[in-house]
Amino acid sequence: MNDIELILTMLGEATTAKLHQDRNSQGVELLRNDAKDGGAVAGRTGKDIEAQTKRKVITSEN
Repeated sequence: MNDIELILTMLGEATTAKLHQDRNSQGVELLRNDAKDGGAVAGRTGKDIEAQTKRKVITSEN
């Protein structure tokens, strides 16, 4: 992973955790919704970075 990929992963995880705390989500379905919403934030951010830099964020680095 490159730095941006790692940061976007961390953003998605932190956003998901914050949503869970704020929503006090209980149960698999509500937690799944938190995860989808947190991932969507990271996804939109990644697309914005790609639009600004004109380069793909996701690489084949491992």
